[in-house]
Amino acid sequence: MSPRCRGRRHGAAARRPAIGFLTDVQAVHGLPVSERAMGMTQLVVSELVTNAVNYAPGPPMLDLQIGGAVRVSVWDSDPVLPDVSATDPQRVGRHGLEITLAVSQGYEVHREPVGKRVTALIALADDPGGNIAGRTAP
Repeated sequence: MSPRCRGRRHGAAARRPAIGFLTDVQAVHGLPVSERAMGMTQLVVSELVTNAVNYAPGPPMLDLQIGGAVRVSVWDSDPVLPDVSATDPQRVGRHGLEITLAVSQGYEVHREPVGKRVTALIALADDPGGNIAGRTAP
């Protein structure tokens, strides 16, 4: 199995705990989570975990936290910080970071004593007008 196939498989599997986490946020804590937030959180979890599996040795660690937004953090053992590739319509794949940046309200990367931690913030709810909460117009 190629490393990319392995990464996609792990990314898809990482969606399950994200769904469970957000379901508990709603049921146990009574916080509203929009369908968009549910979908975007799953997408970001999948992309960040896939990248970690594809580009770092060893297993990644996923951490989900709730505040005014869903905080998705993925740690991996590679100290090299991720970089967005230049736009290339001919490129197949390697768009995970671009996608993450496009759907997140915040994004940061920190080197850790071993490896790095990539964190993205996803707004929990949309405002009554249907706009994504927390995102401002350019």
